[in-house]
Amino acid sequence: QQLVEKAAQAGVVTLAVCDHDNIDGVLIARQVGQQCGVQVISGSFQQFRAERNKLIVDKINTLLVTKGMEPLDFERVKARADGTVGRPHIAMELMEAGHVKTMEDAFNKYLVPCNIPKRFFPVDEAIDLIHSAGGVAVLAHPPYVTRDGEKMEKLLNELVAVGLNGIEVYNNGATSSEIEWYLTQARLRQLLVTGGSDFHGIEEGGAELGKVRAIGAIPTSCAEVLLKRIEEN
Repeated sequence: QQLVEKAAQAGVVTLAVCDHDNIDGVLIARQVGQQCGVQVISGSFQQFRAERNKLIVDKINTLLVTKGMEPLDFERVKARADGTVGRPHIAMELMEAGHVKTMEDAFNKYLVPCNIPKRFFPVDEAIDLIHSAGGVAVLAHPPYVTRDGEKMEKLLNELVAVGLNGIEVYNNGATSSEIEWYLTQARLRQLLVTGGSDFHGIEEGGAELGKVRAIGAIPTSCAEVLLKRIEEN
């Protein structure tokens, strides 16, 4: 509710509410949006980390048992996270169990030594999955991928070949000149131009709803063309 009201105050007309692995708050957000004049789109970050985090806890438990210490209960870790489990949740459970005194100790003594490398989802499979759900596949905040122009052009060509539909041109990682460059790249490949503030609720020095640092307000056309394409799918 507060997020949508804040968006309305900022002059945002279309807002994607995205949480990690769930859409629980979207219904309320839409109701508030109708009252505030903000179109709310349901979004969700789908992650593929659950198996990895369970393996990390299993590895930590093996180490704890060899030391004669009580193993962690993964169900308690999940309950603490109340959603997507991350390594900080495991660290907090280690602290509560009395195995470490600080988060830093938890990482140094257990989480780093017992880390399991991330397994990345193949991009062609991810794009196919998005398309099968009636979605539009967009490359998010490209500056965080690479700022090397040649590498980005090569990547875009490879992604277009497997079905990429758009680029998040307006993003908080890009300078004004980079935004212009991404616009050119999108037009050359007939890709949709999208934008997002990536607002996480952190106000000091963070992102502003409906804006990107380099140019200010994100053009409303970004949402319009995206929604039109989704309707056509």
